Amino acid sequence: MARFNIRTAKPKSTSRVTSTGRVLRTCEGGRGRERDARSELFLLAVANFVSQNTFYETGADRDDRFAALVRRLAVEDPSWTAGLLGWLRGEGNLRTASIVGAAEYVKARLDAGATEGPANREVVASVLRRPDEPGELLAYWTSRYGRNVPKPVKRGVADAVRRLYHGASLLKYDTASKGYRFGDILNLVHAAPDPDKPWQGDLFRYALDRRHNPDTAVPPASNRVLVAHRELMALPVAERRAVVTAPDGPERLRAAGLTWEALAGWLQGPMDRAAWEAVIPSMGAMALVRNLRNFDEAGVSDEVAARVAARISDPAEVARSRQFPFRYLAAYQHAPSLRWAYPLEKALAHSLANVPALGGRTLVLVDRSGSMFYSRLSERSELNRADAAAVFGTALALRAADADLVEFGTSSEPVRFRRGESVLRVLERFGDLGGTDTSAAVRRHYRKHDRVLIVTDEQAMYSHHGDPTEQVPADVPVYTWNLAGYRPGHGPSGTPHRHTFGGLSDAAFRMVPLLEEARDADWPWAS
Repeated sequence: MARFNIRTAKPKSTSRVTSTGRVLRTCEGGRGRERDARSELFLLAVANFVSQNTFYETGADRDDRFAALVRRLAVEDPSWTAGLLGWLRGEGNLRTASIVGAAEYVKARLDAGATEGPANREVVASVLRRPDEPGELLAYWTSRYGRNVPKPVKRGVADAVRRLYHGASLLKYDTASKGYRFGDILNLVHAAPDPDKPWQGDLFRYALDRRHNPDTAVPPASNRVLVAHRELMALPVAERRAVVTAPDGPERLRAAGLTWEALAGWLQGPMDRAAWEAVIPSMGAMALVRNLRNFDEAGVSDEVAARVAARISDPAEVARSRQFPFRYLAAYQHAPSLRWAYPLEKALAHSLANVPALGGRTLVLVDRSGSMFYSRLSERSELNRADAAAVFGTALALRAADADLVEFGTSSEPVRFRRGESVLRVLERFGDLGGTDTSAAVRRHYRKHDRVLIVTDEQAMYSHHGDPTEQVPADVPVYTWNLAGYRPGHGPSGTPHRHTFGGLSDAAFRMVPLLEEARDADWPWAS
């Protein structure tokens, strides 16, 4: 009789976040699992806004743990670590963690005399993707390791400078509030102009002159943006308001690279309706989303508001802006006018494009414990991990063929929803449920589902029934989506049917269909 070579036989899939087998205690005293160094760093990196406190860890402790893991793996596994850092700044969309990681990568390898693996210069350049980031990396390095900047850092920064510096970036990011101005960076790294950009030599000279002789620096005639900006700056204050009300006002502001942040200072007066309507055409989608309340308070017209709504809900604009999905929830909560509700719902849906439509029956458990509410996701956000968990869990439940959506803490309750309902409306039904009795929630609500997905920080309380994954039969997949990156996990991972992934974007959902198709889910930058 055939035992293995039968049509129903499937290979057992594995995921890369892997437990070591060593038992730890969670921060709430539950039975937890240690993960290997690569898994711990990955989950911390994709959930970490540098220097931000969390419920169980201070920002300083998290930063130290992150830096220590990067330094260790930069020597032990440089190719994997370099891949993580490049992906983190790219698809992962986490700027500061990738910049810090690149600096620590180089420092560890220089200290160890390591030469195998990706070049230090290339790793530095790979994480610098916005014109202000060369200064960010140099500021981090010198504050931590002194003003002696090694050649690989200088050369990586110089590569980025040639790629990123242009007239508009100079106007937006080369401001007096920066510790490292563009001219300072050019002096330090000695970046030569890109041969394929004949105008860049004039730009570099102007950046240096603007830094050291600001009163006499004259922008090069070859750079139209800088010339147009200088002309606007030279206008008497009394004549500036007329620019924004003129028919060609929006185009003049755009041509001069005048951002919405700089416009109020240039006008030396309030950002009224006319000012906003003049600058809105040159604003990016992310800036539009952040300023919906300001548009309402200034009374922008319905016609202009309709154009804003069309842009922020356009799928191409959403993809280009690379906003985390929960940013749209923040905008929805803070924009007073209902005219933004439907565009934000559409934008949120586009930002969750990777959420799969799972077949069969799915149990989705969303962690609404106190630790998930404790800290904001970043210093510029009022949202927390509980909000992010609710966004992802709700989106998954709404798209699944048959799903039960549950919020849990000390207790647990179903969250009611109807197929086709608005994600933003369902989110209003979630509450704050105190502690983290994950095992009890799984035991109470698991009813022969085909899979269980838990969105959580994994810091479960002790249960005499065992860890949360033990409440589900061994042949039923349990997916843990970690949103905090603490060291101990609430159950095993990397074994058949027990998988952990993490992050603050919908990209993590890509693992679920792969694993259910019995295909191994590799690290995101290797797949």
